[in-house]
Amino acid sequence: MSVLKLFRTDTTNSGMTEVMPRLAEIEADVQGLVEAHMETLLGVQFLASEYSTGPVHGGRIDSLGLDENGSPVIVEYKRGTDAGVINQGLFYLSWLMDHRAEFEHLVRDRLGVTAAAQVLWSGPRLICIAGDFTRYDVHAVREHRRSIDLVRYRLFDSDLLGLETVAAVSGGMQVARRARRQAITRAAADVQGAAMTELAGAVDEVLLGLGDGVNRVERKTYRAYQRLRNFACLCLPQRSKLLVYLKVDPKDVDLVPGFTRDVSGLGHHGTGDLEVQLRTPKDVERAQDLFRASYAAA
Repeated sequence: MSVLKLFRTDTTNSGMTEVMPRLAEIEADVQGLVEAHMETLLGVQFLASEYSTGPVHGGRIDSLGLDENGSPVIVEYKRGTDAGVINQGLFYLSWLMDHRAEFEHLVRDRLGVTAAAQVLWSGPRLICIAGDFTRYDVHAVREHRRSIDLVRYRLFDSDLLGLETVAAVSGGMQVARRARRQAITRAAADVQGAAMTELAGAVDEVLLGLGDGVNRVERKTYRAYQRLRNFACLCLPQRSKLLVYLKVDPKDVDLVPGFTRDVSGLGHHGTGDLEVQLRTPKDVERAQDLFRASYAAA
């Protein structure tokens, strides 16, 4: 499968030098690097490393975490290509679903009571990070009804790490997700009627259409759109507008009163520092460059 190529510009000789990629010496090097910076790299709060599943299952989960939407996350690592990483991760994911109280206790100890009470069990995730994956791996994850991300890593020089999403499959409890989407649609209709319902549907279509591997996660007060990390959060409709929060630096945007707002440091539902206010289909068109920028950043 293809691998990202990285080049260093040489301004003195007007040339280009390829920075050759390499794999880690051992699997633990990748694990240690990701665990130390998990929130920056994956949008996941780190909880535990080499977590024991007890004497009956006799295994150890490489990394446990909690993502931006409260979904439990298992991260499994392989230095190179290893078909067993997916099956191993799915085995641990099944164990996790049977030990919810134990996981919530861990979250309570690490992140507090509030975080433990908001764990989203409808969308547990498995992230597999490896040197590469085969086409059979990509096909295999699409056959499972789980949220699985296959992420290829490469090291460049002594201080560069590259992560590339090879495949991302949205799973979870489909009936619950459909019910939540219907509830959001009904809420829109109750508040503003057909206009807000249609506007919310248009935003949903645009965000899902930005590229492959977009995962939609339903929470009580917002809907998150993920590309490994959240890149947009659509809140429940207000009386006359929709609010979308994006992972775009407000300092890089010419803010327009009534359309875009810097909410960094302000409390709000979902994640992202740029608030976009949508009232009409024309606003959705105006916002598409911002949507694309946030998607690219994720």
